[in-house]
Amino acid sequence: MSAYRVRGIMRTDAPGLVPDMPIRRAAALLTEARAAVAPVLSDDGRLIGLLSQKDCFAPALHASYHREWTGRVADRMATDVVAVDAADEIIRAAEMFLSHPHRIFPVLDDGRYAGLLDRSDVLALLLRIG
Repeated sequence: MSAYRVRGIMRTDAPGLVPDMPIRRAAALLTEARAAVAPVLSDDGRLIGLLSQKDCFAPALHASYHREWTGRVADRMATDVVAVDAADEIIRAAEMFLSHPHRIFPVLDDGRYAGLLDRSDVLALLLRIG
């Protein structure tokens, strides 16, 4: 079990967002990529937050009533992000999923954004090796 690391199953295909991006564009990118969340990155590529599809619902509902999208990613993103390290053992990540309500964690490698770890991918690995 100790040979399995987060970097081996993390996803790297989520679209990267920036804080000044219009929320409508971010919502479109999330749905086009069929991604539940996307990282929000600074100009130098550091993780500064996460934006989920759920975060986009209030602006989408507002737009359906008023026929106008307003807001930016920075207005809706979560900034109190819990991350895992790419070198973490899968067992540690599994324990984190038990102790946090999140379905997805961002993955950092040497402090820089590297990908996303989905709870279902961890469970699938545990089923294969257990």
